[in-house]
Amino acid sequence: MRRVNSRRRDEETSYWLSYSDMMAGLLLCFVLIISLTVLRSKVMYDQKQNELAGKEQELIIQSEELENERLTIEEQGAKLNAQELKLSEQEGELLAQQRKLEEQSQLLKELEQLMGEQQAKLDNIIGIRSELIEALRNEFEHSSLSIAVDEKTGAISMDSNILFEYNKSTLKSGGQDFLAEFMPRYLKILLSPKYNKYISEIVIEGHTDTDGDYLSNLELSQQRAYSVANYCTRKNSDFLTDREKDELEKVLSTVGKSFSEPILKSDGSVDAAASRRVEIMFRLRDEEMIREMMEILNETSGR
Repeated sequence: MRRVNSRRRDEETSYWLSYSDMMAGLLLCFVLIISLTVLRSKVMYDQKQNELAGKEQELIIQSEELENERLTIEEQGAKLNAQELKLSEQEGELLAQQRKLEEQSQLLKELEQLMGEQQAKLDNIIGIRSELIEALRNEFEHSSLSIAVDEKTGAISMDSNILFEYNKSTLKSGGQDFLAEFMPRYLKILLSPKYNKYISEIVIEGHTDTDGDYLSNLELSQQRAYSVANYCTRKNSDFLTDREKDELEKVLSTVGKSFSEPILKSDGSVDAAASRRVEIMFRLRDEEMIREMMEILNETSGR
């Protein structure tokens, strides 16, 4: 009986030992599985950490690249703004130049119009002067007065020996007779209705030779020019009508030239006799303005 119980106890003991061993094995398997799982998780965690670190580094690099690109864009934007500002300034300069060009174009049109008007006046003046010179030449060409009309200016030179004694300014009787015949014929042309409106001035110029000093000759030349003008306009003269005297006084002027414009011989020396003279000449209206304009144009074209 005791053996049977003992055997049962041994069998039970053996059973629990086997069960214990089995449980221990199972526990060991669980521990291994858990360890492997933890190890795998650790490996995966490390991989993820490494991947995250790589991604973070990439993000840092991309961030730096983005910052560089942002700086580049800002620089390009600044350059673009500077170029736009410069372009705006150039556009402003271009507009200013365009306005200036338009102003110059308008001025040129006005100048062309003015030139056309002045050219018409010039042509008219040249035509009138030519007609007057031709009329004076026809009037005195075959006269007994033996005077010559300058083909360019229309000036008429009178020998002072006919008009005055040497170094004197009082008209000789022969000089008075000369003027009494000359002036009515001269004024008949210049003061005629055809030409009177074009005459701005009739000038009597006194000239001397080169003997003596300038001032004494200037006084003599002025006195001689005045004597001729006085004789022609005095009240008791009868070779001019009152109307002719009135018209003459409106345009008559006198000037003394001393020896500033002597007559020269062919060898270049002064012709004293020819230099002592009185000249009478006419000026046309607008003639001075046209002359100044032509001088300006000549200076401009010569540049």
